[in-house]
Amino acid sequence: MEIEKKNHKVAIYFWIASLFIILDQVTKLWIKGFVIFGFEHHGLRFSEQLPIIGATLQFIHVENAGGPFGIQFGVAKIFLSLFSVFASIALAWYLIKIKEYSLWIKIGVALIFAGAVGNLIDRVFYGVFFNEGALFYGKVVDFIQVDIPDVELFGMKYESYPIFNIADSLVTIGVALLIIFNNKIPSFDLLLKKQKPEIVPFEPVPAQKDEIKENTISPTGTVN
Repeated sequence: MEIEKKNHKVAIYFWIASLFIILDQVTKLWIKGFVIFGFEHHGLRFSEQLPIIGATLQFIHVENAGGPFGIQFGVAKIFLSLFSVFASIALAWYLIKIKEYSLWIKIGVALIFAGAVGNLIDRVFYGVFFNEGALFYGKVVDFIQVDIPDVELFGMKYESYPIFNIADSLVTIGVALLIIFNNKIPSFDLLLKKQKPEIVPFEPVPAQKDEIKENTISPTGTVN
C-alpha cells in the first residue's frame, strides 16, 4: 500500500508534464498548420506576424533546425536529437528518484522534462510528419516574440528577445526553480545509495530442561 501511495505521488508530476507537453504541441500546430484526417488548419505563413500586445508581444512563425532560442547545430543535429531522447529518459528517471524530496525540486524537474519532450517531438517527428525531412531531422517551431530595448551583445545587436516557444519557457522556469532551491537538491550519491537490510545477529535460544526436578522430603525428614 505504501509503494502505491509513492507511485501515485510521482505520477501527479508526470500528468502535469503531460498537460504542458500537449499545450506546447497544440500551440505549435496552431502556428505551423496541419492536416489530420481531412481536417486542415493553415496556421501562419512562415515569418508572418500576429500582434498580441502591439509590438511588445507578437506571434511569428519561424522554425529552426537547432536548439532552444534558435541556437544552431548544423550537421550535428542528429546528435542533438539523440541527446534529447537520452536527456528525457534521464529526467524521467530522476523525477522518479526524487519523489520523496522537495516539492519545488519536483516541479522544476517536471517542467524541464516537459520542455525537453516538447522540443524532442519536433526534432524527432516533425520532419516525417510534415514530409520535410528524415526522422530525427525535424525543425523546432518557435513563435513567441517579445520586444526589448535594443542591446548589443558579443558584437550582435538584438532588437527583441530570441524567439522561443512554450517548451523553451518550461525549461527556463524549471532551471530557475532548481537554482533558487538548489540547497534542496539531493546528491546523486544519496539517490543511488542502496540501503542494506539490517542483519540481526543470531542468538541461540537456551535449551530448556526436559525435566524439572522438584525438591521432595523423604519420610525420614531429609531433603532430597
